[in-house]
Amino acid sequence: MSSAIQVNDLKKSYGNHVVLKGLTFNVEQGEIFAFLGVNGAGKTTTLECMEGLRKYDGGTIAINGKMGIQLQSASLPEHIKVIEAVRLFAKWNKTAINQAMLADLGINELAKKQYFQLSTGQKRRLHLALALIGNPDIIFLDEPTAGLDVEGRISLHNQIRQLKKLGKTIILASHDMTEVESLCDRIAILTNGNIAFIGTIEELNTTVGKHYTISIRSEQGLETLESDNIGDALLGLLKCYKEKGLTVQDIQVSRGSLEQHFMKIAKGE
Repeated sequence: MSSAIQVNDLKKSYGNHVVLKGLTFNVEQGEIFAFLGVNGAGKTTTLECMEGLRKYDGGTIAINGKMGIQLQSASLPEHIKVIEAVRLFAKWNKTAINQAMLADLGINELAKKQYFQLSTGQKRRLHLALALIGNPDIIFLDEPTAGLDVEGRISLHNQIRQLKKLGKTIILASHDMTEVESLCDRIAILTNGNIAFIGTIEELNTTVGKHYTISIRSEQGLETLESDNIGDALLGLLKCYKEKGLTVQDIQVSRGSLEQHFMKIAKGE
């Protein structure tokens, strides 16, 4: 695979406050790539530098393709009609309106509504449609499902998967770890202006370690522990309980969640 985005030694400061300390990473063509980070980690600044919305102090950013950006909020006039916004963006991009895309996103049924009349979910769909009008190769999605109900989230996730099937590269910023785990090929975790981890979810599980949680209940109550080796841990526990004459009433085994792993890295653990 070739790179859709190449970032090398990206640096950014606000006065004496250093936000990005020299980030270097690639985003491959056709992948869904997520940026994760606690507030103040530099995630938003990184995205804005990549999108061309913010100047950076050092390093380089190479974009291989046309970009489409769906921001978390849009500064559309309150009384602009949906169809007017679509036509305006199509004119800016000097392109014909993709009616099939509008139909897939359910925009046609909103055509005559004014922007202020739209629900949060309808606004999200419109923002995505406007980002896609120019038929971009690289799509930035900033918290695309924030404020959506379950049905809206499922629908938008399906749209994102369809874009990937079309060969689009998608950069996703989200606080929803379930969403990230479901959609993304790779993730990058930012802490204090540096990339603390970059790779797949499976690689994150291996890197963080202790990704199995065992909960075992007996007449003495509930005991919980973490282990890398689920087989050895279970055998050892059961042997120990048998030797103590304790009756095992229930056992539950689960893998650590992406959120748990993310928090460990974010806390420097």
